[in-house]
Amino acid sequence: MDAELSTLAEAGAQAIVAAMTADLWQSARGSVLALLHRADRGRRAALEARLDEDAADLGGTASPDDFRRERVRAWARELLEELGQDPAGRAALAQLIGELTDAVPPPVERPAADVTQNNTAHGSGAIYAVQHGNLHIS
Repeated sequence: MDAELSTLAEAGAQAIVAAMTADLWQSARGSVLALLHRADRGRRAALEARLDEDAADLGGTASPDDFRRERVRAWARELLEELGQDPAGRAALAQLIGELTDAVPPPVERPAADVTQNNTAHGSGAIYAVQHGNLHIS
């Protein structure tokens, strides 16, 4: 497989897995299935079941980041196989990536460890504090 195809499959897998956690998953799911429609009927049913299972599992796993990385790898392999069988699917996958990337909000970055912040104001003091974000005072 060429590097361009691998990169496209990886980007597609990332977009698909990100969409699984978004409110738009049901509409995105239809687009993903349309992309995979070239698979035979039995394989398509298995892919559809796996999409649904992965989407459900993403919300309930104890380690969502690890699970997400593992699912991205699995879907990238699946997309590589699909694109290897049907090179015409590249344009459809690129279009799907664009649609999903535009529609899915970027993931919220979590701090690597639990952070505790204690702020105390005395007298007429005022505290303006923020962690992991921006603070705008007007």
